[in-house]
Amino acid sequence: MAKILALDPGSRRCGVAVSDSNETMAFPRAALSVDDSVIGRVRALCEDEGVELIVIGRPTSLAGASTASTKLADEFFELVELGVDVAVLQVDERLTTVSASRLLRHAGVSERDQRARVDSASAVVLLESVLEARRAL
Repeated sequence: MAKILALDPGSRRCGVAVSDSNETMAFPRAALSVDDSVIGRVRALCEDEGVELIVIGRPTSLAGASTASTKLADEFFELVELGVDVAVLQVDERLTTVSASRLLRHAGVSERDQRARVDSASAVVLLESVLEARRAL
């Protein structure tokens, strides 16, 4: 099996997580700044980590409606899809940030320190749900 890269895009930062080669665990990586160089950094991550699939979170409202964040995620998805030579999928990621914040709080991470970690922790939550769904197939 190959590694999977999960990206949780935001307006300023993009959370990052990578699976192990057995697709059993998700590991956070440093969040990326969303700027003109982000696609090059995603491409480099794919090469460095041996990634064969990228999953990008697509946030929607609880009712499933599009929001301003959905539009940003859709635009980011298009940039990544055009900018890398790896398969790219978009997946529903409702409440990943809420789940990640809860996990960090239970781990004893202060609210101040959570700000620096929550983006990649959200990518871990997203990736773990993808890995679980793939195991169920």
